[in-house]
Amino acid sequence: MQIPDFIHVYRDLISTSSISSTDPTWDQGNEKVIEKLAGWFKDLDFEVEVIEVAPGKHNMVAKKGQGTGGLLLSGHSDTVPFDEGQWSFNPHQLTESNNRFYGLGTADMKGFFAFIIEAVKKVDWSKQTKPLYVLATCDEETTMLGARHFTQLCQADDAPYQPDHCIIGEPTSLKPIRGHKGHVANAVRVTGKSGHSSDPALGVNAIEIMHEVLFALMQLRDKLIKEYHHPGFAIPSPTLNLGHIHGGDSANRICGCCELHYDVRPLPGISLDGLDNMLRSALKEVQAKWPGRVDITPLHEAIPGYECSHDHPFITDMEQICEMPSETVNYCTEAPFLQDVCPTLVLGPGSIDQAHQPDEFLAFEFIDPTIKVLSKSIHQFCF
Repeated sequence: MQIPDFIHVYRDLISTSSISSTDPTWDQGNEKVIEKLAGWFKDLDFEVEVIEVAPGKHNMVAKKGQGTGGLLLSGHSDTVPFDEGQWSFNPHQLTESNNRFYGLGTADMKGFFAFIIEAVKKVDWSKQTKPLYVLATCDEETTMLGARHFTQLCQADDAPYQPDHCIIGEPTSLKPIRGHKGHVANAVRVTGKSGHSSDPALGVNAIEIMHEVLFALMQLRDKLIKEYHHPGFAIPSPTLNLGHIHGGDSANRICGCCELHYDVRPLPGISLDGLDNMLRSALKEVQAKWPGRVDITPLHEAIPGYECSHDHPFITDMEQICEMPSETVNYCTEAPFLQDVCPTLVLGPGSIDQAHQPDEFLAFEFIDPTIKVLSKSIHQFCF
């Protein structure tokens, strides 16, 4: 079967909705887009495996060539939800305008698979010595379930996939990214006792207890800044952000419940267990003072920081291919998990500034350079 051209592949990817969300009214799964990818890579003579990792959630692994080692090109096949009424274009239709592709997933990041397919079509495989893998994961935008599952497969004694290097095609404006911070997000829920505001003794004010929680967390924030430092990051310390708070329902009632959502972005090398111990230790005195009234609940499974050494041969090779030095960023990707499989770099077309935004787009100027970088990378690590 003839493989569709670049535009047709891109168009099919964007028009096949694959939203993942913790809100079940939005969550769709990724089965249909994985079916399309599997079909295209089979037609390109790849060995293809589709793995259901949860109901309606699939990974796809495509392999070209035999043996061990080689290169893994990876991306996630899901997107975030979109803001109804705020798009100028149909988010589920590829629109070409202003020298840009508009559509949900054009930059973040289903469109990356169209670039892989176009690069693969141009390769002469006659002298291939190591395999090329293509991984499409599920649920990166929520739990990172797909990347976690793939990593577990690769860590088994009889691991079916053994790549030497990995490139994750998140939108980095084609700058090679060798490291990023992690992400931990928790909810602190204070349960008080409501009552009439005319007599404070009738209740326990959850907002007042939350004031003590906030003070403890701000002390922890200062401790993290003082004790942890990584000069390779523009913001060289971990950050702690108090992001959302809600409590009470009326000025004339003692607040019976108050909830805070906060996040921490740890540096690479900071243990998630150690960070969790620090967070809980920071609130220990408040919890002891108010037994049974302060609970800490994760908002999602924690994501560690990630870093591939700047002097690793894979990084220096990719810097030469991209003709620019590698950098670090503050947002998260699947790299911490795939780095446990093999040395990993984040590199892809489009800007992270477009991710999760109405009128998400990828500029045409990225098309030829991305295909060129992918082609060079395949030849560097598979030939």
